Amino acid sequence: MSPKIRILLADDHAVLRSGLDALLGLEDDFQVVGQAGGGEEAVEKTRLLRPDVVVMDLAMPGMDGLEATRQIAALEIGAWVLVLTSQTEDEFLLPVLEAGASGFVRKTSADVDLLTAIRTVAGGEVFLYPSATRVLLRKYQQAREPQAEGPLDKLSEREREVLTLTAEGYSSAEIGKKLFLSPKTVDTYRARMMQKLGLTHRAELVKLALETGMLKPA
Repeated sequence: MSPKIRILLADDHAVLRSGLDALLGLEDDFQVVGQAGGGEEAVEKTRLLRPDVVVMDLAMPGMDGLEATRQIAALEIGAWVLVLTSQTEDEFLLPVLEAGASGFVRKTSADVDLLTAIRTVAGGEVFLYPSATRVLLRKYQQAREPQAEGPLDKLSEREREVLTLTAEGYSSAEIGKKLFLSPKTVDTYRARMMQKLGLTHRAELVKLALETGMLKPA
C-alpha cells in the first residue's frame, strides 16, 4: 500500500480549514497532519511536521501566504506548496510561481480541482489551469523581453521538448505519450535538466521557459 500524502492546511478561516479537513479525510490516500491560521505558523509547522503538500491561502494576517511560500521553499525539505485562494490568477499567478509554489487552485472550484491538484503537486508536477499559460505569457511580455537562451544551450533537443511540455502544464504521463517515452524516462530527462540548469523546484522550469521565450502565444 502506497504511503499517504501528508497535508498541512494553512488558512486564517477556521471554518474553511475544518471543511477542507473533512473533505480530504474522505480520501484513502490523504492524511491531514496539521493546520495553521497564519503564515508564520504555516512555516513553523512545515518545519516540524514535514508535510508532503502545504495547501496555502494567500490573504492571511501577519505574514501572508506569498512570504510563507517563499520561506517554505527555502527550507528545501521536500514540502510542495499548493496555493488555494480567492485571488485572481491575473494578479497573483506569476508572484506565486516566483515564490516557489507548485500549483494554483481557485477556491471557487476547489470542490472540483483540489483533490487532483494535491495529487499532482505531491507527485512533483506543477498544477495550473489551462488559462494559466496565457496569463503567464502576457505578464512576461509586459515585464521584459525574452532573454537569450544562455543556460538552455546545455540541453539536448529532447530535453528542450520535455521542458516546453512541462511548462505547458503536461504531466509526465502525458509528455510520455506525446514523445513516445515512458513516464519514468520523462522524469529522468526532467531531473537531468534541473541538474544542468541548477534548479531545485519544477515550477522554476516554467519560469525559465517563459524567460527564454520557449513558450509562445497560441
